[in-house]
Amino acid sequence: MTAWNRKGPVVVCVDGTAENLRIVDYAATEALRSGAELVLVAPYPAHGSANPMTGYTSKPPAEVADATLRTAVAHVRHRHGYGLELAAVAGEGARSRVLAHAARAARMLVVARSRSRGPQRLVHTQANLVLAGRAGCPVVVVPLSWRPSLLDRRVAVGIDGTALSSEALEFAFGEAAAREGELVVVHAGLPAERPFADEDPEASWISRAEQVLSETLRPWTRRFPSVKVTRFLSSRPPAAALVHESAEVGLVVVGAHSGSLPVDPVARRSTAAMTCPVAIVPHQPAETERERAPEVRRGGAAVTTS
Repeated sequence: MTAWNRKGPVVVCVDGTAENLRIVDYAATEALRSGAELVLVAPYPAHGSANPMTGYTSKPPAEVADATLRTAVAHVRHRHGYGLELAAVAGEGARSRVLAHAARAARMLVVARSRSRGPQRLVHTQANLVLAGRAGCPVVVVPLSWRPSLLDRRVAVGIDGTALSSEALEFAFGEAAAREGELVVVHAGLPAERPFADEDPEASWISRAEQVLSETLRPWTRRFPSVKVTRFLSSRPPAAALVHESAEVGLVVVGAHSGSLPVDPVARRSTAAMTCPVAIVPHQPAETERERAPEVRRGGAAVTTS
């Protein structure tokens, strides 16, 4: 068993805004569903800020963080009662460092999606990819507009037939089983190789894609027999296929490379454009994969689900 389904807490970043309480609600729902502890984390800077025009200095950041946590705790108790095990932690330092440290033994880390648009959103998405690699657990990015719906029972995951999909598949199957819902497995993108002259290109691609799906899914369908699996083949580019599917599900799961600066253009583009929560699941490469990593990343061959 990999680390993704370990028995750890659900960690969520709180920032004191009213919209952020929706993200806290999402994390609380995940914790209740899995019977896990919910850990509220409020990162704060070492020094406060002062207005140079008035000389007014704001409250110490530690006090602000404590007040933020008290508000979030009161909200969780009001909405979900006292049956949920709850902890609150304020951490001084950079957001990524504090969150990665708090989530080192977590089953997932929940963060809010950035308000930004265009290139700036891609920058924030890249930061979440780095955070997933540093935390070593899935990072679930939730839109600030999220609300519970019937779609929450449907989970989608992108696979490409490589090892990059392994942890993402396990996490996706686990989530679908916990939600007692359906798993949509997306395999997208035209193959790099050309068919033989006497082959029908479309039929050839479908045949090979079906084979990849069957071989990749076999061990997981045996392990999670209660999960209904729907296979979705698409000739769209991988990012476009995942974004399209996000309108019909409550969670999209993507695999991503680990490391201090993961190169995952498909994960970055698709995560930035998702219309539902998305789980970024970092892949921990084996030694043989590390040796091949430079070639794979230059060619972009292992980014179908990332």
